[in-house]
Amino acid sequence: MVKIAYNTIYAHPLPEGHRFPMLKYELIPEQLLHEGTIIHNNLFIPAVCKEEIVLLTHQKEYVDKLLNQTLTASEQRKIGFPQSPELTKREFIITQGTIDCCHYALQNGIALNVAGGTHHAFADRGEGFCLLNDFAVASNYLLHNNLAEKILIIDLDVHQGNGTAKLFQHNNNVFTFSMHGEHNYPFHKEKSDWDIPLKDGIDDATYLTILKETLPILIKEVQPDFAFYLSGVDILETDKFGKLKITLDGCKQRDAFVFEQLQQNKIPVTVAMGGGYSPDIKIIVEAHCNTFRLAVEMYA
Repeated sequence: MVKIAYNTIYAHPLPEGHRFPMLKYELIPEQLLHEGTIIHNNLFIPAVCKEEIVLLTHQKEYVDKLLNQTLTASEQRKIGFPQSPELTKREFIITQGTIDCCHYALQNGIALNVAGGTHHAFADRGEGFCLLNDFAVASNYLLHNNLAEKILIIDLDVHQGNGTAKLFQHNNNVFTFSMHGEHNYPFHKEKSDWDIPLKDGIDDATYLTILKETLPILIKEVQPDFAFYLSGVDILETDKFGKLKITLDGCKQRDAFVFEQLQQNKIPVTVAMGGGYSPDIKIIVEAHCNTFRLAVEMYA
């Protein structure tokens, strides 16, 4: 059974002006349950990640600031959210959800986090709505506990995973791959192991051709025994910030190809949702739900 991490706190820790992007975390499982794609047994509720696990990745001084609510005004501006105990708790739960997904993926081939993909968080700071880097924490957890030896992070969010790239810059056990908008946030890009910057306005055919020419080579060269997939839907043509021209069907084909390649090579994968900022929440939810539908169908 495909397992999905979800907690109600995913959707409700923010002041009024920040809540719209968070609605999807509530609506995605509701839609999947309503249409019968999943049942309640597919869902699980993560606990709060232990501090010692987070400290495998993040610096203690920064973690203490999160826990003690002592981020400076400048640090909060870079993150984009005002600090609160609820927001910090949310990030620790999301991170544990991704770790739990790794265990389920090792059993079942795949597991998904309704949230996660917080790839702009660095060891010593948060940025771009990201406090903790859940993929990085989970990767270091797997390596620390000898559950994986070579990890591939596939980041197809429209924004480069700058925090992830920096965190694993000198780690030969984790290969970072980012296919992102060239002229999009973050405007200072870090160096992933393999970056593919995309021109504004790229369409389905061009995008999918690049991915299909790249991912099989990448898997063959890296030979990972575990993968993380950030399936951001901010690549959509409807996205307020994406600058690309990918359709809902093109986004779905992207996910299907990634799953197909990982499945063929028997590589377990943990999936997180990443970004999505279309003005119509129904489009965001539909695009993300397609990822879950494919996972349930392909890994049945």
